[in-house]
Amino acid sequence: MTFGFSRELQRCSRWSCFRTVSLRKLACLIPLRTMENEGEAMAIISRPDVAPIPENITVHLGAPDAAAENITVPFPEYIKNVASGTLNPTWPDAALLANIYAQISLALNRIQTESYRDKGYLFDLTNHEPYEQNFVPGRDIYENISRIVDENFDSYIVRSGSKAAAFTPYCDGVETTCEGLSQWGSVELAKQGKKPYEILTFYYGEDIDLVRDIPIDANFESYPRYPLRVGSSGREVGIIQHEINRIAENYPVIPRIQNPDGNFTREMEASIKAFQRIFRLPEDGVVGKSTWYKIKYVYDSVKGLGELFSGRVGSGDFKRPADASWKEGDSGIWVMLIQYYMRSLSCYYHILPLVEISGTFGPETSEAAKALVSIYGLPWNGLIDADVLARFYQDYLVKLKNIPEDCLPEEPVYPGYLLYRGMGDNNVRLIQGYLRGIAEKDPDIPMVSVTGVFDAVTEAAVSAFDSKYLGEGQGDVLIGPITWSAIISVYHQLQ
Repeated sequence: MTFGFSRELQRCSRWSCFRTVSLRKLACLIPLRTMENEGEAMAIISRPDVAPIPENITVHLGAPDAAAENITVPFPEYIKNVASGTLNPTWPDAALLANIYAQISLALNRIQTESYRDKGYLFDLTNHEPYEQNFVPGRDIYENISRIVDENFDSYIVRSGSKAAAFTPYCDGVETTCEGLSQWGSVELAKQGKKPYEILTFYYGEDIDLVRDIPIDANFESYPRYPLRVGSSGREVGIIQHEINRIAENYPVIPRIQNPDGNFTREMEASIKAFQRIFRLPEDGVVGKSTWYKIKYVYDSVKGLGELFSGRVGSGDFKRPADASWKEGDSGIWVMLIQYYMRSLSCYYHILPLVEISGTFGPETSEAAKALVSIYGLPWNGLIDADVLARFYQDYLVKLKNIPEDCLPEEPVYPGYLLYRGMGDNNVRLIQGYLRGIAEKDPDIPMVSVTGVFDAVTEAAVSAFDSKYLGEGQGDVLIGPITWSAIISVYHQLQ
């Protein structure tokens, strides 16, 4: 099978800076370095001036205009799926890694240079051969291929003088031949002792570089480039402790860390080893790159609505069972979340009526809900149950990064899940920046440090903000859509 013959290579200035989508900060070239295990001549660049790696991608299971399902998966899982469908796990590691670099680069090249979304499609890639790679939902993933992808999915090939991922076609080299990488040929080169970079330059030419440690365009922070182990301490350790404890609620064989104080202890090492054992990672108790990102992806999958349905972060109206449903006449934070999802999705589905985020389930909310469930092909019985709400939430997450500018009242838009004490991610850091700006103008709001961790001081600041600007006194200090929007609005008013 041959993949990727659809366009010429894209080229641009090698030494220029690039504004990343996720961080919106300019960052420039970090000096070249070499890695012995990749080959003597390999130019490996660790730099954030290239396009970031997507957190998730949406794949259309058919030709672009065919009526087919769209499925959203984490980017590493997409690469594992494609690689497990085209590579033999018994091949030498050098051949596997060279092929995986080509597959990563080809996927990112198509996303970066031939975006379906720019053409109005609601997906990033298709699985339509021969122009796209063969992604099959539910495919068995080989363990060694999974490990290699976990360690290298934030790396890709660029042409000298280009910031875009290189166009890296490949074929099996037996049934089909091409001007790109021959998969079986790469095996023979690996058996001759060639390193991954030497294999890549054999097929793609000498004018390629491999960029590594590329930032992930995600809510969570990218790997700090050094492993966390017993004796480590600081903010990153504290965030991992919180995330492991939250994951442990869904995976109770993972021991909870009793004192998550930001110090990496033997107790934390045991919890990390248990996590690694479950997810088939090297069981060394060290948070290296593969463990870091696996924790982030698993944590992302269990928070959000999982937090809501578990009731672990709230009480009263907030604490609702998973079999709850909402209808006209209901009110509260759950209704507010439903309205926010529908208001946001109306930016995408123009047939949806605009809904006021009031927290009261009235006729307008009912009409919007009826229209939205009809888009999903679901029957409308006047109720929004937990399954329907989960569908709203997942659709919101997929559409979030593509909501048109100026459609929603606040920028940046609400991330779609509640923020509360103990959490640590980029959205916490973001809202802390706004709270700090408010505190500089309003002495009634406690001054917070922008750490990315929702600590006691942040909780106090949110509580004070709620009381003064929203007239709310609540036992559970949570940042939902109304508080999020109000904080940003007040910040701009005070500047």
